[in-house]
Amino acid sequence: MRRRAAAILHAHDSRRSDARQYPGAVSDLTIHSVLPPIRDKTVIELPGHWLVTAIAASLLLVLALMTHAQLELDPHNLINRLFAAIAVAGIIARIALRRPRTRAHRVARDGIDHVGLFALICLVGALASYPVAASTRGFEDFALERTDRLLRFNWLSWYDFVAAHPWLQFAESVAYQSIFVSPAILLGYFAYSGRRGEARLFIASFWLAAVVTLLLFTLTPAQGPLAYLWHGRIPYMPQSALYQAQVIPLLRHHEVHRVAVTSIHGLVCAPSFHTVSAVLYIIAAWPIRRLRWPLLALNIAMLLATPVEGTHYLTDMIAGAVVAVAASVAVRRGLLSLIEELQRPVPFDPLRTMLRRAPNHQLMHLLAMESSGGPRANAILHEIDRRGLDS
Repeated sequence: MRRRAAAILHAHDSRRSDARQYPGAVSDLTIHSVLPPIRDKTVIELPGHWLVTAIAASLLLVLALMTHAQLELDPHNLINRLFAAIAVAGIIARIALRRPRTRAHRVARDGIDHVGLFALICLVGALASYPVAASTRGFEDFALERTDRLLRFNWLSWYDFVAAHPWLQFAESVAYQSIFVSPAILLGYFAYSGRRGEARLFIASFWLAAVVTLLLFTLTPAQGPLAYLWHGRIPYMPQSALYQAQVIPLLRHHEVHRVAVTSIHGLVCAPSFHTVSAVLYIIAAWPIRRLRWPLLALNIAMLLATPVEGTHYLTDMIAGAVVAVAASVAVRRGLLSLIEELQRPVPFDPLRTMLRRAPNHQLMHLLAMESSGGPRANAILHEIDRRGLDS
């Protein structure tokens, strides 16, 4: 039938003008695609259930990994119970505010959402580092330190300078511990100003960066430069101390079985998650004029404190910055583009709608009234193929 249709089309090529007389008013139908205007990506919201599902799946996976590594949360620790009580209270409050009646209710609802999801990512990520560390083998300090030397970075000189200046030790300690100050400011501002979409993008970027960091950690476990490079009496003990060199071997030999929230230590050397966090905070704050410069200054201070206070190689920090930028681009461009496509309505095509409703014999008659190669003819031939009339 397809060959017959093509023959009819060719034979009636000269009858294009007569088609206007056809009762079906084919000439009145025009092919067009009514595309909706492209939405501004700043107003496209990442669905909340996507985030909840991703974080919940991460939590279940981490619990499974902890079980495999013979680890568990200490059920008798009072701080663990306090965190559990806060989580339950937050869930109850969130349910009560699911339909906010006032602006204050809306701010409270969004604040609970933002802070709750962010805090859960932090907790899950910190817990995940323990079973992940237990699965690693060896240390990669030689390769990391060698890369630092190629970059002309001398960690020992940086440490000596900090150790010789008590005021700098205090300043770096405060800056390093400010890792949770920036997200508190950002998430509070997002809730207050109703920027739920931006908050979710920031949280999604943070989650993805945490996942990538943990995956890379399995490839580059390290003791840290303080344990690897410094020998002898330690004149100044940084915030992260020697936990990587001390705790990771214990985890590998299954000598640690219970973990409390208050005893969780940073075990990831490369990439540096303090660097990941600082870069993500700067990216999130940059479009906000009133927060841009204060948070930029705060996070630059944290980055300057990271080599000593976090006992990180410069290579760790560069890797962390790359992870943060990649995660942000993946979420803000890739994921937003996907959501935009999913939310784009299907354009209405009147010709295709009419052809879908036409009986088989009328399709051949319509085709006979068209010129070869025209868009209407192609649409008719496509409908013939769809129905399998050419077989």
